[in-house]
Amino acid sequence: MPRREVYLSADIEADGPIPGPYSMLSFGMAVCGIFDGAVFTPADPAERTFYAELKPISDDHVPEALAVSGLDREKLAADGRDPAEAMNAVSLWVDEIAKSDGAAPVLVAYPLGFDWMWLYWYWMRFTDSGSPFGHSRHLDLKTLYATKANVQVVRSTKRQMPAELLPDRPHTHNALDDAIEQAELFQNLVHWTGRPSTQGATE
Repeated sequence: MPRREVYLSADIEADGPIPGPYSMLSFGMAVCGIFDGAVFTPADPAERTFYAELKPISDDHVPEALAVSGLDREKLAADGRDPAEAMNAVSLWVDEIAKSDGAAPVLVAYPLGFDWMWLYWYWMRFTDSGSPFGHSRHLDLKTLYATKANVQVVRSTKRQMPAELLPDRPHTHNALDDAIEQAELFQNLVHWTGRPSTQGATE
């Protein structure tokens, strides 16, 4: 296993709360940077990216969830990528990134639980090789912030973060746009010194 880690920001858009009964409609990934155990070297997150829009895997959907992304299920049913093809393609892309950087890939997301649930389920369901991140090479940005800020998880929303941590890019609910935006948040969090525990205790 390489001693370096390459971090990849991921975001997904879905038409319901859980995979299986509902569908992941799109996902995006962007390379954040490399950590060698001592120094984190950021990368331009718009430089190396992956994006896919997928065919739905069921007829069920939650209109409110679908409205968030603005994606057209009927159009995706006709023109979207086959889930097996897309998940195998992104696995190959992650493997190529890891090989070219000589680093183990680590997925980052905010919040991790939702995006990881969908991606991992799709990898396990639609590919022979499974997840290119294994079952545990991932990092939750919400937890990272809560730990550095010395605040409760319920106080770790983006609205409650210091302005200097927030990316300049807009949150569009396009999975690739949001993965790139999230990569900038990760970079800012990595370099942020955080807050002392006494200050965090009063928030």
